[in-house]
Amino acid sequence: MADVDLETLPGVGPATAEKLSDAGFDSYQSLAVASPGELSNTADVGESTAADIIQAARKEADIGGFETGSQVLERRERIGKLSWQINEVDDLLGGGVETQSITEVYGEFGAGKSQVTHQLSVNVQLPREQGGLGGSVIFIDSEDTFRPERVDDMVRGLSDEVLQATMDDREIEGSPEDDEAMDELIDDFLDKIHVAKAFNSNHQMLLAEKAQELAGQHEDSEWPVRLVCIDSLTAHFRAEYVGRGQLAERQQKLNKHLHDIDKVGNLYNTAIVVTNQVSSNPDSFFGDPTQPIGGNILGHKSTFRMYLRKSKGDKRIVRLVDAPNLADGEAVMRVQDGGLKPE
Repeated sequence: MADVDLETLPGVGPATAEKLSDAGFDSYQSLAVASPGELSNTADVGESTAADIIQAARKEADIGGFETGSQVLERRERIGKLSWQINEVDDLLGGGVETQSITEVYGEFGAGKSQVTHQLSVNVQLPREQGGLGGSVIFIDSEDTFRPERVDDMVRGLSDEVLQATMDDREIEGSPEDDEAMDELIDDFLDKIHVAKAFNSNHQMLLAEKAQELAGQHEDSEWPVRLVCIDSLTAHFRAEYVGRGQLAERQQKLNKHLHDIDKVGNLYNTAIVVTNQVSSNPDSFFGDPTQPIGGNILGHKSTFRMYLRKSKGDKRIVRLVDAPNLADGEAVMRVQDGGLKPE
């Protein structure tokens, strides 16, 4: 993103501009979608001044007004679709995981949620002609699930055609049969995954804010951030806020966290994929008692909700539970040594 002069905005002097930049508000767009309270606390200015700053930033960024349905359609045509490299699942999602949206993947332990985040961290780096988005990844790890060795397996598990196209795109000399070329390619994949381990819910929320800053730094680079994975979204919140007495506070913090990561997706045309834990509803006498954690706040904020469940052997059932423009449906995939594969 080109540098902008925040001091041109009303009420922003050199000291305020520096505070805003340090807090990640380094563009008109990031200021335009902030709240007056958030800006007031960050820059140490009054709420009325913060509101004036936001209003001026909206004019500069040219956002915040009404637009026609045809303009919305034109804007949506710029949305990217990240392929799972499994046709059945891509068809469920209308072509793949959307940028500028939150896709929630929930399921019980061992259902394959972390496998999905690893696979998408590989797929997003592929050329667009191969179903990728030609971008880098931010991976927020709250359950110590990220394994570079698994990324290695999944890169090697890609088809020779996709591997060769990716090598050519990255100007790596050699072929998939060439061990040195493959090692170089895998190192290149790992270099484009920015991993941070979240130690508690507050740290996780801070990392989401840092993700926005990192995405801004890479926006005009050769490898812009095109995917943010959080695995898992709810683990720390679930462990730290126990009982009904703390439910309201937990949901408020989770709501802010979701809005922070959604902001990254909308500002930088990034796909957001979060995994979620489940609980069993003892009152359910019919159907599947498995319910995702997070309540209505997460349910409303997630654009796409996907439920993974175990089947026989390495088979997993992928069910689209909720989407604004797609019918519910199911697909089958396999979790193998080389990654996620079609049935």
